[in-house]
Amino acid sequence: MIESNDLSWCHKRSASEEELKLPEAEDIPPVVDNSTNLQLNALSACLMDASNGRVLYGKDAYKEMSMASTTKIMTLLVVLENANLDDVVTVTSNAAKQPDVQLNIQTGEQYILRDLLYSLMLESHNDTAVAIAEHVGGSVEGFCNMMTDKAKEIGANHTSFKTPNGLDADGHYTTARDLSLIASYAIKNPEFCKIVGTATHQFSEVNRKRSYTVNNRNRFLFMMKGAIGIKTGFTGKAGYCFVGAVDIDGKTLVSTVLGSGWPPHKTYKWADTTKLMDYGLKNFEVYSLYERLTPDSQYIKVPEEISVHNGKINSVKLVSTDELLSEKLLLREGEEVTVKIQLLDHITAPTKEGVKVGDICYYINQNLFRKVPITTAEATEKIDLPYMIREIFKFW
Repeated sequence: MIESNDLSWCHKRSASEEELKLPEAEDIPPVVDNSTNLQLNALSACLMDASNGRVLYGKDAYKEMSMASTTKIMTLLVVLENANLDDVVTVTSNAAKQPDVQLNIQTGEQYILRDLLYSLMLESHNDTAVAIAEHVGGSVEGFCNMMTDKAKEIGANHTSFKTPNGLDADGHYTTARDLSLIASYAIKNPEFCKIVGTATHQFSEVNRKRSYTVNNRNRFLFMMKGAIGIKTGFTGKAGYCFVGAVDIDGKTLVSTVLGSGWPPHKTYKWADTTKLMDYGLKNFEVYSLYERLTPDSQYIKVPEEISVHNGKINSVKLVSTDELLSEKLLLREGEEVTVKIQLLDHITAPTKEGVKVGDICYYINQNLFRKVPITTAEATEKIDLPYMIREIFKFW
């Protein structure tokens, strides 16, 4: 990269505000690849590079949909991040009366929280989900608020949880893209992967009144090499749903299918998932962004400083990083990476250290992939009367 303060290649803006206001990457849905017709049964689907959240293929991937028991991915995630798995959970009457599928826990019974997580994920028990939610969140509503807040934190901004078990409810929805993003985050947690990958688990009520054996109902674990899981779901509104993940040959893929048929077509979700995974494994290879950088992008370098108007100093140094270029991700043959810089042409004093003044924007095939902020490395003070007097005396 050349050393240059020539800003002719930057998108510049004259502005006096302290911070450049630019839309965040997640607020700009990319053009999702659907050039390959996979002929999916699902009404909505998404294939994602789990290492970075990039959508590799989509079918109405940003459409808000019901998601049935795939909800429990977030239920488990919130528990793992907020609770002691050795806690004792006391079953309420509300939990005990939940509809099928049930573990058939009874009011007043007590269970170790860790054991209930296997019931939640291996056999998708709805009564277990509510017992967990009430224990961890204080109430179902409180726990669902925690779930929605976590979704927003991850970047799933078109997701809202109203039940911890995925039963249909007003305001309970996600998108195939959001659910894939949540799952991509979840599988980075070793305990999460351990639970969803367990074949069978035995446990007892704390007072030894009853014992249980729960078995994993996820057939996908045995359908593909490198399969991680993750979760099935079905309601009359959502249809058959499934979120799956594979990790093989340095590629970690997550797929989501929503509305993948209704009874009696229980197997459609498996066919859709394997099509998505096969497409990802066969058509994408691991590259660094730098390896696919277009020639014109190689000359782009962030200026070392930005001019200051009405300040005691004329310019301040800038801080940024181009370490993203070494990041590994899945790219198709022919996909190119371009880099553009958006930068204010000046700032107006006073300013603080660390003020955002622009972005390094990374694009894959002209679709925004990520932004890296450019910030000020130092503060600057506004010119005032004492400063002007001191400056005048320097010339006497």
